[in-house]
Amino acid sequence: MRTLKRREFLHAGALALGGAFLTSRLAFARTGNAKSRFVFIVMRGALDGLAAVPPYGDSDYAGLRRELALKAPGSPGGALPVNGFFGLHPSLTFLHDSYSARELVVFHAIASPYRERSHFDGQDVLENGSSKAHAVQTGWLNRALASLQSGHGQSKELGVALGQNIPLVMRGPASVTSWSPSKLAALDEDTLERITDLYAGDPLLSARLADALAADAIADSAGMPIQVVAKPMRYTEVVRAAAGFLRRDDGPQVGVFDTTGWDTHANEGSAEGQLAGRLAALDAGLRALKEELGPTWADTAVLLATEFGRTASTNGTRGTDHGTATAAFLLGGAVQGGRVLADWPGLSSRSLYQGRDLKPTTDLRSVLKGVLSEHLLVSSSALENSVFPNSADARPIKGLFRA
Repeated sequence: MRTLKRREFLHAGALALGGAFLTSRLAFARTGNAKSRFVFIVMRGALDGLAAVPPYGDSDYAGLRRELALKAPGSPGGALPVNGFFGLHPSLTFLHDSYSARELVVFHAIASPYRERSHFDGQDVLENGSSKAHAVQTGWLNRALASLQSGHGQSKELGVALGQNIPLVMRGPASVTSWSPSKLAALDEDTLERITDLYAGDPLLSARLADALAADAIADSAGMPIQVVAKPMRYTEVVRAAAGFLRRDDGPQVGVFDTTGWDTHANEGSAEGQLAGRLAALDAGLRALKEELGPTWADTAVLLATEFGRTASTNGTRGTDHGTATAAFLLGGAVQGGRVLADWPGLSSRSLYQGRDLKPTTDLRSVLKGVLSEHLLVSSSALENSVFPNSADARPIKGLFRA
């Protein structure tokens, strides 16, 4: 027998498992607008919205931010111009290009219903879709997918979670798939073939192996390594894998993954420094996502959100502490962009929330409802009854997407 190449082996292995996956691919459902793709990126650690989207036109901004304040556009290290009042951090060059191409909506002074300052509880509220931490044990996005599946009589996966664990936002009644690089050393083809033969007689194990082989094949088609040896997953790996899943006609419609490192208590930096480097890496990953998706980008929306913001003024260690309102970003080829949406509360001492934070004036759930209703075609009744219960005050923001 000739030695099978890796890709040939993956194909042959799937065929051997009872014919469950005849073309070495996972089976995904299609509902609503079948072309639409949605990526939700959780920015864990509390993004400093006043740094990512500096309101340099606010007369109180520079005094509060002191050494962290970004200068107006046109100055050395200044913000990237947006609308004459807000700018973008100079590290966010792709987001600025997206804004100019009318593919980015920036939201400011935005927050979930959470008003304390615990990362753990704040992330729980961000993901569970309720007004309180630990009020429900499922995620708003999973419940939205469940409503789509039930509405179309389907049970196959609509979504994929990329990472070492499935985040709360994707846990719940809807069936979803997940992918992460293996921590094991690469297996040779002879060993994989023996495992395939061993599992072939067990329906459950053979199905699980087929899922794994198919998921790795999809990731491999995006230029990802099949196995990664004992190291944490890198942001670029996740981005490429996400694109590999979402750009397929037979792939999922929704992807979720995390970014971390936004808890900038000390030495945050301004135009350069710790936060600038993280924003640059995030921006580069988003550019890569667009490039990897290719034509699929035209039907894609990407939402980036964080659990809460940071203090308006700096602390004693040249950083910022846990705050309240912040910024969020919605971008993609499907987005009607080139706008900053903000009911700006101002940064005067009397305008700050509890005398220290940017005051929240927009409920993040209003953005989420707008995205789910217009882009994924989740029904209004599902949004109000199961996806975001007891959220009548958070009215969906309309007109976020191209007609």
